[in-house]
Amino acid sequence: MTATALAPLRPRTDGATFSALFVVILMVVPARLILRGLPFALTPAEAVGLFAFVWWLCAHLTLSLGAAKGGNPVRTAIYLYAVAYLASYAQAAISYLEPRELELADHIGIIAIAMIGIALLACDGVRGTERIDLVLKTVVVCGAIISVIAVIQYVFTYDITADIPIPGTRIRGEAPAIMERNGLNRVAATTSHPIEFGVVCSMILPIALHYAFAAGQLGRPAVRWWLCVGLIAVGLVFSASRSPVLGLAAAGLILLGGWPHRRRVRAVLTLLLFLVVVRITVPGLLGAITGLFGNIGGDESVRYRTSDYGIALEAISRHPWLGQGHGTWYPPYDIVFDNQYLLTAVEGGIIGVLTLVGLFVAAIWASLRSRWAATDPTTRDLGLSLAAALTVPLVGCATFDLNAFETTSGIAFLFVGLSGALLRATTTTREASA
Repeated sequence: MTATALAPLRPRTDGATFSALFVVILMVVPARLILRGLPFALTPAEAVGLFAFVWWLCAHLTLSLGAAKGGNPVRTAIYLYAVAYLASYAQAAISYLEPRELELADHIGIIAIAMIGIALLACDGVRGTERIDLVLKTVVVCGAIISVIAVIQYVFTYDITADIPIPGTRIRGEAPAIMERNGLNRVAATTSHPIEFGVVCSMILPIALHYAFAAGQLGRPAVRWWLCVGLIAVGLVFSASRSPVLGLAAAGLILLGGWPHRRRVRAVLTLLLFLVVVRITVPGLLGAITGLFGNIGGDESVRYRTSDYGIALEAISRHPWLGQGHGTWYPPYDIVFDNQYLLTAVEGGIIGVLTLVGLFVAAIWASLRSRWAATDPTTRDLGLSLAAALTVPLVGCATFDLNAFETTSGIAFLFVGLSGALLRATTTTREASA
């Protein structure tokens, strides 16, 4: 037998490889950079998402590209979301739209296809728990990297992302990566806004905790994963925003409800120690964050978010079921809704809101179902952690417009797809062992 025959086969590029590439581009490339030479604004990550959609379509026309077939509740939820989106667009397109509205509707529609594409790619193209781990570990490492960038921005008031040249791109707008609240910096890292950066960290933190705990249980080096946990947690507080804290609180309830008692105690003690360290090393930061909740009735941003309900209800009443069309609510001509559910109700109608909520609910259910179906404790914990991560965008949609932020939306749709992949992997293993 030759040496070539004895050599192990190299794994070929699959949906997990492509999903990991999407994560790196989405999180490391600054969100303000768009591709040069296109007639509309498209980020490199969105371009990858469009390619993912094409791959998924081709993969379901053949048996040679490795896409999973058969029923999957998460894929069904993605289908329903896509059909509702298309129906809303069609209703808007058959009526008269001003050129600026039609242009934005087309642009938003292309981005929606990209997000749907990455969700379908993850759901059907990531096969097995090892490949799911590859994608999620990439997410955690990239989360730690952008948190380091956030630390530099916060400590030195210096935006290092401005000095990251990406060939073939140009700058879209001049949204600052460093803002200020109560005399303290608020940083966005590579994302487009501090709120977005904080929500991204909130989504990633449960996954980072999973790999830190899993490494210790399996007797593998865990320091690197705990370092990632610490960096992501620091990045979250440096965003100094309300939405990430609310999302993390919801995720924490799920984690504490599913963790064993000993881990709960360790988690609470570690959290208290982390808060003490933050209070000592960064005076005033915790006070600024808690102040966002202590004076919620008199907070200017809260008053702004609630003052537009009347305008929204009037717009919803004109097109209650399918809305007036995604992308047709056009700031700055129309008021900005810092609430994705409200914006979706206006643009996509009641059906749009139901399919959006159904998308995340189906993904959370699939993750918890995977926890029940898994036969090993590590995979069971992954199902719990993924469910916790998916509660962050579900809650966050009520406090900020999720689809307006590419990084948050990309991670959310990726996690939705991975929940379907995890459900397939665990149920297949359970059936094989039965």
